[in-house]
Amino acid sequence: MAGVSPDDVLRFTKPTDQFLCPLSANIYGIEFLKFTIRDMASNQVIFDVERERSEDPMAPPPVLTPEQEWAARSIRYNFHPTFLRLRQVGAKLVFAVGPNPLPNFRMIERHYFGDYLIKSFDFTFGFCIPNSTNSWEAIYDMPVLTPEFEHTIVNSPWATKSDSFYFVNNELVMHNKAEYAYSVQAAQ
Repeated sequence: MAGVSPDDVLRFTKPTDQFLCPLSANIYGIEFLKFTIRDMASNQVIFDVERERSEDPMAPPPVLTPEQEWAARSIRYNFHPTFLRLRQVGAKLVFAVGPNPLPNFRMIERHYFGDYLIKSFDFTFGFCIPNSTNSWEAIYDMPVLTPEFEHTIVNSPWATKSDSFYFVNNELVMHNKAEYAYSVQAAQ
């Protein structure tokens, strides 16, 4: 789907079936280096992942099979069911930028259960200088779910999905996906 705008993704009523831009759309060398999720009430870290910066962030993306690309652009989270009752979650992102300025960097994240939009977030990072490493934390107000809806989500692992769209000057440069399960076996 060429020319996807922020207004387009804000009108989506269900998760996308495919990625809406190729890996090569990331002409700014944006790399996510660290991602941490924490409960704002207790300050407890719920999820934390980190990786090293690439030696050449502007190198052309490798040729991947569709399955490899899906794996490279998707993540699965398995949280404890109590996660659904949190009121606020902090999501801290550390990302690096390649040699070009990054103006008007914006992320829109849409969370769905089936074809039902649970929540939508729209954040603007603003301007990032070339060859910089940046950190940013957003505070998410979590939706209040009825006990019945929460039970349905817990009993439907991986049916909760999200699309994260990243724009520079309203041009889609990255699109990632996530799936969620909420099981008592997950670490609290």
